[in-house]
Amino acid sequence: MAAEYYCADSENGHHIDDPSEDALFDLISELNDVDNTFVVIQPDQDDPAWFASVAVLDEGGYETVRRDTARREHEVTTDTSIGRIAGDLIIWLAARDFPGQPTRQTSPF
Repeated sequence: MAAEYYCADSENGHHIDDPSEDALFDLISELNDVDNTFVVIQPDQDDPAWFASVAVLDEGGYETVRRDTARREHEVTTDTSIGRIAGDLIIWLAARDFPGQPTRQTSPF
């Protein structure tokens, strides 16, 4: 069964459809600087309009990249707190557009 919204794939082949904040925390916790250096989260489709990735830094900590071409967003941050990274990613992912889902409308109030 394909992901309804997005999937996460780590360098070591670990794949999770529609990962929760806890699942993202676990994937990031498993990263190392030898053979599992990154995880990518993106829609399960060809040529996705957005993605996020987390990679281990040589000097310690993690680099997070968030890119959404439809919204012209590109942000790169570094952090050492896996909990904060996973939480920030879940919030960012919740604001993405998903094919087949209603478009979010903001209220002027």
